[in-house]
Amino acid sequence: MANPKYREALVRYEKHLTAISSQEMVLNMGPQHPSTHGVLRLQLITDGEVVKEVVPHLGYLHRCFDKHAESLNYAKTIPFTDRLDYLASMNNSHAFVMGVERMLGLDSRLPKRIEYIRVLVCELNRIASHLIAIGTYGIDIGATTPFLWCFRDREHIMNMLEWASGSRMLYNYIWVGGLFYDLPVGFEARCAEFIAYFKPKLVELDEILTQNQIFISRTAKIGVLPADVAINYGVSGPMLRASGIKWDLRRIDGYSVYPEIDFEIPVGTGEMGTLGDCWDRYKVRVDEVKQSVRIVEQCLERLQKDFKRTAEFDPRALVPKKVNLKAQDYYVRAENPKGELGFYFVTKDKSDIPLRVKSRGPSFNNLSVISELGKGVLIADLIAILGSIDIVLGEVDR
Repeated sequence: MANPKYREALVRYEKHLTAISSQEMVLNMGPQHPSTHGVLRLQLITDGEVVKEVVPHLGYLHRCFDKHAESLNYAKTIPFTDRLDYLASMNNSHAFVMGVERMLGLDSRLPKRIEYIRVLVCELNRIASHLIAIGTYGIDIGATTPFLWCFRDREHIMNMLEWASGSRMLYNYIWVGGLFYDLPVGFEARCAEFIAYFKPKLVELDEILTQNQIFISRTAKIGVLPADVAINYGVSGPMLRASGIKWDLRRIDGYSVYPEIDFEIPVGTGEMGTLGDCWDRYKVRVDEVKQSVRIVEQCLERLQKDFKRTAEFDPRALVPKKVNLKAQDYYVRAENPKGELGFYFVTKDKSDIPLRVKSRGPSFNNLSVISELGKGVLIADLIAILGSIDIVLGEVDR
């Protein structure tokens, strides 16, 4: 990894490995392990049940995204952005498309209906992604029922996004200059029905998991991430906000129509233990789901009142047949469910194929901090810490 703090941890780990005592042993967790959330290998130095050092090893799931982007035009690259964080495909393509549109000067010309539809589907996808994070985290700790509830409710969102795009997970719905298609007739009403159904389910989830004393004892005061350590490692998203830092790119950068929408930015408070612990990271995601519900409601209201469906509306009206850009370097970023997703473009003059597209995945930086959080904890607590990071290996090993 390029992170200097991670390199320091790796040097420290290698020194420890050469001086390992007879009481210590090297333990491999993964690469195929139910609690590593993908093909990740964690190499541990343990003294009994206590973890002395932990280093993540990558390379078991390589997406080749950068090489794909060098050989395909911008429109054909969008389906590959879906496969980075495949639990938040809409958010990935939204960030990529915004970068290309800004370089083309299209961002200021987009109809409001397109912008509100983009935010609507992205926030639905954010809820679905957080439901995966919350449900799988519960089952990591040993709570099966919340896992089943979260997947049940996520299924409703996947059905709606499939109705809009034709695909269940990898959507290719947000295009440069517009959308693949307008929302289906009746989508807004069906989405409103889901929100009415989903709100009481969030209350049930709070009762069964958030306030559960067993869950609290497994997560409170465990894996405490101080704000300065989070910043030094480049941590972003719910992990950063759980450490008390109010940093959300939807507010900081104010992209798309987020400045027109009313929502709050949840942060950690140390309510059950210590600020920045595993419980705080979990609770921030639960609160973000509630805020995304607010955003979805406002988008539905604007789409039904101010930016209604018309026969003249064409979601592909501004979609360019060919993207020709001047040679330039450009970086775009957006708030993904897991943190800051960025794309660094190096374009070629009068070519629709970029010279280079570098993806900055939030899970990559967020995972690197586990070498700090995992020192001196029990192996069981390491599982709780890793689950609280919420990684997707397609984005880590891109």
